[in-house]
Amino acid sequence: MSPKDTDFVGSVPEVYDRVLVPLIFEEHAVDLAERVPADAMAVLEVAAGSGVLTRVLADTLPSATEIIATDLNAPMLERARSVGTSRVVGWQVADVMDLPFEDESFDAVVCQFSVMFFPDKAAAFAEMARVLRPGGMLLFNVWDRIETNEFADEVTKALAVVFPEDPPRFLARTPHGYWEESAIRSDLAAPGVLEDVRVDAVEARSVASHASDPAIAYCMGTPLRGEIEALHPGRLDEAVEVATRALAARFGHEGLDGSIRGFAVSARKAG
Repeated sequence: MSPKDTDFVGSVPEVYDRVLVPLIFEEHAVDLAERVPADAMAVLEVAAGSGVLTRVLADTLPSATEIIATDLNAPMLERARSVGTSRVVGWQVADVMDLPFEDESFDAVVCQFSVMFFPDKAAAFAEMARVLRPGGMLLFNVWDRIETNEFADEVTKALAVVFPEDPPRFLARTPHGYWEESAIRSDLAAPGVLEDVRVDAVEARSVASHASDPAIAYCMGTPLRGEIEALHPGRLDEAVEVATRALAARFGHEGLDGSIRGFAVSARKAG
């Protein structure tokens, strides 16, 4: 993972939430929220991003359940806070590698499509397990390999054609770079307190009104933007145009429909 792969800065949080969230995140957020135990009284969300899962949790969990949403990236969390939720949620800038909470504070810890960005995944799982009460649940999801996520794959292949000498590989490298079940299970075993690990494939569909929507979403609403601008200054608009044409050639100019496949992972803290 490149150090810049976690840079959600500038206009990225707004484009991410406005375009990318409805394109690929909403269905998976509903699935993950439904896996949270109904009797959880305190839920911590780490790496909440722009708050898509936070909003679903606020809508679906009992009103008595306390929800605290955290993220290391202040601009993303500010975007989440500005969009808001249907009820009160605690917002806090926090690093998953060093959570500012006491041991055994939560019944569930959830994370939507962010584990892939953690610099030391086993250490992050250990820190999340630390704040879980005995019997508490750790829940997160990750994307499957990029070939099973058709819009992201098509954008990546299109950019490799227009920039053959130094193709931007953010999407394949990081968001779609942590899908092997053996690696996930190994990292979850490292803390020594997580058991009953379950990995479920989740199939969903991504629907876009126009071919430019996923092109803009990926090229301008993720750290792929920074990678394009760093490797190929002044060619961001060209990248969006090339990606749009490639998507239109494969899926049509309007009413695009592609697969977005991921895995929902759960583990229980022993005790």
